[in-house]
Amino acid sequence: MAHGLDDVETEHAAAPPGGAADRVLAMIDDVVVIVSSVALVAASFVLTYSVIVRYFLKFSTDRQDEMSVFLIVGAVFMSAAAVQAFRGHVAIETIVGFLPSRVNMIRLILVDLGSLTFCAFFAWKSWTLLHEAVDEGFHSGSTWGPPLWI
Repeated sequence: MAHGLDDVETEHAAAPPGGAADRVLAMIDDVVVIVSSVALVAASFVLTYSVIVRYFLKFSTDRQDEMSVFLIVGAVFMSAAAVQAFRGHVAIETIVGFLPSRVNMIRLILVDLGSLTFCAFFAWKSWTLLHEAVDEGFHSGSTWGPPLWI
């Protein structure tokens, strides 16, 4: 039984060679996964620093908390495509074993359509919010105050 991205290297190596577009998307996907991983490591360092400074030096850590939230949320959304591509999301594998292959194929298509619908809505809404944040010059309400278009 595979969990998450355990077999990513195996699946990557076993994938049949695709066209140029497939190779370019796979390379972009790999870069985004690496950037997401670096963001998670950076968030862990920021949070560790924040805890140490807050506990021992009694300094306020508003900026560090907000930066770690940006890093974690960004990493989660950036890596979502790779997780979906390798079907590494949380799934109930017991049902897959009981379903006939044709029904399982329909289930996979429905899941992909649901994911596409969500991503399309999310992209549309994100674009409208980005436009609004840039036009209106929205900034975070914290002491750091980074622009919200980020």
